[in-house]
Amino acid sequence: MQMNNYTIRAQEALQAAQQLAFNAGHAQIENEHLLQALLQEKESPIAFLLKKNNVQPQWVEQQLTALLSKLAKTVSGEPAQNASRDFSQTLLKANAALAPFKDEFVTPEHLLLALVQQNDATAKLLLSAGLTEKGLVAAIQELRKGNTIQSATQESQTQQLARYAKNLNEMARNGKLDPVIGRDEEIRRTLHILTRRSKNNPILVGEPGVGKTAIVEGLAMRLVNGDVPENLKSKTIFALDMGLLIAGAKYKGEFEERLKAVVKEVTESDGEIILFIDEIHTLIGAGGGEGAMDAANILKPALARGELRAIGATTLNEYQKYFEKDKALERRFQKVMIEEPGVEDAI
Repeated sequence: MQMNNYTIRAQEALQAAQQLAFNAGHAQIENEHLLQALLQEKESPIAFLLKKNNVQPQWVEQQLTALLSKLAKTVSGEPAQNASRDFSQTLLKANAALAPFKDEFVTPEHLLLALVQQNDATAKLLLSAGLTEKGLVAAIQELRKGNTIQSATQESQTQQLARYAKNLNEMARNGKLDPVIGRDEEIRRTLHILTRRSKNNPILVGEPGVGKTAIVEGLAMRLVNGDVPENLKSKTIFALDMGLLIAGAKYKGEFEERLKAVVKEVTESDGEIILFIDEIHTLIGAGGGEGAMDAANILKPALARGELRAIGATTLNEYQKYFEKDKALERRFQKVMIEEPGVEDAI
């Protein structure tokens, strides 16, 4: 099975389909195995595409289980690893789907589209669930926002912000943030900086544990309550989750692709999204090896051009080390010193 022009995620889906067929003792790799593999893939955009078409994944999985139970098993007891005619046809259709999207690599989206374009039991199942070729293409276009897939490590650059960052406004709206006590002055200063035309990215500087993140959460609560200046009322704060950004990035360049996609989504919001980056020095600092250098090269230009609205948090030592020595960054960030809360506020 040649997979030179498949993204890592698409390759993993095909390998999973092969393994599912093997584990079940089925005679051939079928489209049913591929659909099962796509539904199980946690890092692909399949869930988004199904949701956009009002398809219930649980119902699809139930029906798929019934189809899988009808597949022929090998007589010898040795599961064959050759692809069925329908499965091979799906791979051909997935490759043919590259041109309309101007893509260079096959993704999980192309594989799902190819399954829908078939005329077998799997295609009929998807159609019964409400997934049509027209609806799926529209959802893929919405997912892509004009982006094309030009590398094996590139994921579809949509919903990356929702995947790798937490929407603090939404959390505040749903009562998932704790009240912030005794930080009115720091929140006011941060708000004032955000309203400025230049040097409008606050950077909260203080020792670990003094409450820098709590101040940003307090800011999100004020945004939701409308207790902010008029030009900030439409803003949304997303907190970048470094753990999620790094998790599962097994291949060279995958972490950078994710960060690039997040930054792109923020910059395309025209200032409506403000990205909170805790321990921002870990991304900006060039001393963390090759990964940090690449991350800095992604963040710095967007910050320097004023395209990326951000709130940073770091320690005084790291601020002096990385920000005071970098004039381009210092021009974009305004320092806000955060001290420990007073005794009355802490009680």
